[in-house]
Amino acid sequence: MYEILQGAIDLHIHAGPSVARREVDAGDMLKEAVQHGYRAFVVKDHYFPTMMSASLVEKHIENQGVKVYGGICLNNSVGGINLKAVDAAYEMGAKFVCMPTVSAYHHAYKHQGGHFLGAGKLAVEEKLMTYLDEKENLLPPVKDVLRFVAERPELILYTGHGSLREVDAVISQAVEAGVQKILVNHPFYLVEASIEDMVRWSKLGAYIEINAVVFRPSKPDRVHMETAQKILENVSLDKIILDSDYGQKGNGSPADGLYQYIQRLIKELGVSEQQINVLLKQNPAKLLGLE
Repeated sequence: MYEILQGAIDLHIHAGPSVARREVDAGDMLKEAVQHGYRAFVVKDHYFPTMMSASLVEKHIENQGVKVYGGICLNNSVGGINLKAVDAAYEMGAKFVCMPTVSAYHHAYKHQGGHFLGAGKLAVEEKLMTYLDEKENLLPPVKDVLRFVAERPELILYTGHGSLREVDAVISQAVEAGVQKILVNHPFYLVEASIEDMVRWSKLGAYIEINAVVFRPSKPDRVHMETAQKILENVSLDKIILDSDYGQKGNGSPADGLYQYIQRLIKELGVSEQQINVLLKQNPAKLLGLE
């Protein structure tokens, strides 16, 4: 057991089953979470809603109080920006609604010439999406989704893999619509937001995600620790989320990956255990309504 993980809440784990190859499925992850004393974790998949696997493993596997949550990513496999799919997901217990990831034009552009580790192989080609019009306003279906989320304050809006302009527009419009819980997914990776962008978004109420997987030394396009240091120095601690974003086949245990990254934060950046507790336990609890 990794003592510092006791009470952890990981808001971003790619556990199977999935089209993409995964290191763990939701049941495996629940066993890891129990072993290390997690409080909760969230299963995210690019292709299919995860509420079903989350609720089933929590019910039928000895969980020792660990909560398991799922949600929906608005990619082509669920009809894209599809309010009906969001509605159904919510009625089945979804905790998050995520803007496009693998179906986003920006995602494909950033991975051209290379394989995205979390991608699956499907027969039908992706119809790549952008969700801004020619005047850089959000398309009406996106605004409908934001209104839906705003009316259900227990839902978390994940910002996905869009471009900086798309993510910025989503956050601004979500705040204006009254969305209370926003998690900006790895803004420094793929999105390529500046520290100034992150500070501005956090002051609007959004949480800035630091995801362990993109910092691993073996990742060819890894993010360096200086990026995490800048976020920790400039963004208010109560607006930062630490999670793993692990689960991809070949990347190993999500709990191990998260633990190793925490050790780097402590040893290389001087982050205290108390600060880790805020990022990994207190702030995620607020987003999941577990306070």
